[in-house]
Amino acid sequence: MDIDYPSSLSIEAFHRKIFSSWPACRRSFPWRETCDRYWVMVSECMLQQTQAERVVPKYCAWIERFPNPGDLAEASLREVLSLWSGLGYNSRAQRLQLAAVQVMDKFNGEVPSSPSLLKTLPGIGEYSCRSIPAFADNFDVAAVDTNIRRILISEFSLPETLPPAALQRLAEAVLPVGRSRDWHNALMDYGSMVVTGRSSGIRPLSRQSAFKGSRRWYRAQIVRELLNTPVMTVAELEDKYGECRWGLDDIIRNLVAEGLVESFVSDHDSTGGMVLRIRER
Repeated sequence: MDIDYPSSLSIEAFHRKIFSSWPACRRSFPWRETCDRYWVMVSECMLQQTQAERVVPKYCAWIERFPNPGDLAEASLREVLSLWSGLGYNSRAQRLQLAAVQVMDKFNGEVPSSPSLLKTLPGIGEYSCRSIPAFADNFDVAAVDTNIRRILISEFSLPETLPPAALQRLAEAVLPVGRSRDWHNALMDYGSMVVTGRSSGIRPLSRQSAFKGSRRWYRAQIVRELLNTPVMTVAELEDKYGECRWGLDDIIRNLVAEGLVESFVSDHDSTGGMVLRIRER
């Protein structure tokens, strides 16, 4: 599916609307005060599926402890997950650290600016490989997240079923050259304050299910338990979370396979059962 692209006059009117509304709905966040590509990458990873207000204290603590890719690459996974705790999706923290390792190994400690190179890093997808250079470098590249998708659909009266590729081409067509950073920030704020999901009736492509009692919730609980104690037996976890309808053993196997958790038989466990801990180096 493709669309009729707006005229130059329509695009200019769209620019005026967004930029003229920005003073009234402009928000202030610490990651908007930097052009450091690594700091921006951290913020973009933290902001995935998480409200910006919740991210602020975690972002500030993270940057204080891991101000550069080298510090993050050298940290223990336990410390990384502990600092991330409360943001959800612990695998995002793990991938962010793996990305830092690759930045050190492959890019001499400097986060690349090219979207194609950024996309080779763990946890960096189609949106963030564009948003990072847009915010950090003011590169003329268009990034489409949930807010921007909603604005484009509303502004140009597009069907909600429009494929992402077509929306991406439209975003590139309406991007004001030389103002990528301001443009994306202004769009984010306009989508947050004016063209909201409720006011527009435009639904996101995916919805999060209830967290408590979900498979994600049990994964998070297991990681939290292991962050609070050096080791824990599988039997102890089964005593606490045996009601899990998603299969506790399967969740544990997945955590081990993903490298978040490691399992071993401890000489100090008299039952001979399996013991778990946060993965060490």
